[in-house]
Amino acid sequence: MSGRSRAAVLLAAVVAFGAVLVPAAHAAPKAPRTVVLDGARLQQTRARLGHDPQLRRALKELTTRADTWLDQGPWTVVDKPRPAPGGDVHEYLSQAPYWWPTTTPTADNPWGCPYVQRDGQRNPEVDSGTDRQDAEKVFDSTYDLALAWYYTGRQAYAEKAGQILRTWFLAPATRMNPDLDHAQFIPCTYDGRAIGIIDFSQSYTSVLDAQAILATGAPGWSARDRTAMGAWNAGFLDWLKNSAFGKEEGAAANNHGTFYDMQLAALALATGDTALARRTVLDARARRIDPQIAADGGQPQELARTRSWHYSTFDLVAHTRLAAIGRNLGVDLWSYRGPDGQGLVKAVDYLLPAATGAAAWSHPELEFHRYAATDVVHAAADAGDRAAAKAVAALEAPPGGDLWALRPAAEQLDSIAG
Repeated sequence: MSGRSRAAVLLAAVVAFGAVLVPAAHAAPKAPRTVVLDGARLQQTRARLGHDPQLRRALKELTTRADTWLDQGPWTVVDKPRPAPGGDVHEYLSQAPYWWPTTTPTADNPWGCPYVQRDGQRNPEVDSGTDRQDAEKVFDSTYDLALAWYYTGRQAYAEKAGQILRTWFLAPATRMNPDLDHAQFIPCTYDGRAIGIIDFSQSYTSVLDAQAILATGAPGWSARDRTAMGAWNAGFLDWLKNSAFGKEEGAAANNHGTFYDMQLAALALATGDTALARRTVLDARARRIDPQIAADGGQPQELARTRSWHYSTFDLVAHTRLAAIGRNLGVDLWSYRGPDGQGLVKAVDYLLPAATGAAAWSHPELEFHRYAATDVVHAAADAGDRAAAKAVAALEAPPGGDLWALRPAAEQLDSIAG
């Protein structure tokens, strides 16, 4: 055999070996039809991984997170110690986080009722006995795993994400009903509250994007799964639009209303109702930005809270994600200016001194985390805000690393919400 022939054989062997490492079906992934994330940007980012050290470092942080989920779960609403009021084990149940018992529980009063509110002080009992913690694990794990599969092609990530989604949403024995009738209940007072919709609205849009990523051809996520998940999303959207709780939450004037709109628009886009999605984004200008953001960029309703930094960044997570949904619909919320000059750019710029460590936050805050603003500053920088772009280098990385380059859509980075 000639030297040229031996070289050709060797080259063929190397190519074949590479095909084992990177499955052919994953070699040129589609741009996912995501609702918040920019699918084309994800595809471009994946193509750059091989020659961008910064992206490879971020990918290591992402896969470290994804690896931790491989031996956890799946989770289900039917596992809680007591079912939701009414007795249906498939009903989601969570407890109001800032409400506390006033007496010692007894056999006749097992909850220690009546309950009173302590704003910003989380009652630890809400983290046991209900579905809230498990739902958050479902949201976080499927997002991390789907992204990790998309960027690496590792089959185990996709299969685990599919297992988690099927168990929580689809399998007849373990599925959750597509409603939130018993979210954030208050023992002995309310069986559920409209305010509990935020349990899902703050994070479920990430699950919609995870589903879209898996739909590009992930192993373990079949056409049947996609169809069933689409039906669940359609049922949830119907409940969100038409239930008394949904209508009440949609009328909320603070961060709850912003998150409601974000979830409504995302579900509408994911299920094919682009008219509703577009209308919701456009209406957010007068319904959300104008009344919630002041001329100087402050958010008066959030600044009045005991955790004003948390809630200012938290509300902007919803605003910036809603703007990302708008981008996917051809609507630019970032350029909007209200009658007093208010807008998303001013709201983010209001946070920059504290976000960069240049100045202390001058409003009440029980637990200040500078990194809580990192994602919303990134979002503003990407949207063309020069002050935010200049601030990026001084941002504090959140626990687990700054993953913006791999999943450029704002997340709630500190842990308390309600």
